[in-house]
Amino acid sequence: MATSKNVRFLRTVNIGKAEKKFCRFKKYNIKFVDYKNPDFLMSFINEQGKLLPRRITGNSLKYQRKVAQAVKRARHLALLPYQTDLLK
Repeated sequence: MATSKNVRFLRTVNIGKAEKKFCRFKKYNIKFVDYKNPDFLMSFINEQGKLLPRRITGNSLKYQRKVAQAVKRARHLALLPYQTDLLK
């Protein structure tokens, strides 16, 4: 029978610890949020077409505002829908 001293994992097990959120714009040095790229903007929208908050996406305030403006512009040009039933 295996005891606790004999059990080994390939990597450390972090039970109960979530990964730290980061702003992907700062990490990958993205300066401009393009409203003409709806596939990229879809990662910031939930199934109903609502914009995801900062606490879920991990964006900084500066880039969350830019994402919100880009989504609004894409909706105005009909690149993204205003509302839907199961967008993804």
